[in-house]
Amino acid sequence: MNQIDTICHQFGTILRGKGKASEEGCTVELHRQFHVTVQGKSSKSVVPAGFTFESLDQYGNALNLGEIAILEEEIPAFTHSIVQQGITISALHNHWIFMKPNLLYLHIQSVEPPLNFARKVAHSFQFLRSYPISKD
Repeated sequence: MNQIDTICHQFGTILRGKGKASEEGCTVELHRQFHVTVQGKSSKSVVPAGFTFESLDQYGNALNLGEIAILEEEIPAFTHSIVQQGITISALHNHWIFMKPNLLYLHIQSVEPPLNFARKVAHSFQFLRSYPISKD
């Protein structure tokens, strides 16, 4: 196993998912566990939680990125936890209209060791109604 593979495996384990390594970095795909409809039809594809790291440098720092579907009532506590840990919120917006319940999509980013980022995100998951689960 090379360094990226090892870190990616640990990154996935911390987030309770499976890390998928590539030349560019690592991705962990999760999803949220609640029932959502768009225009009255059930959808599972609109509730993602995905986290990546890329551009790992010689000092162990990487660009860490995340996107998570979040219920409106989860926003205050989850975003507070994220910001308190030094992670930047880069966007909070909707994707779909006529969705029930109304979901927003939170984008986060940091430059730091990927495992630190994963631990911070995993800690913040406690402020969600349900812990994101692995897509695999």
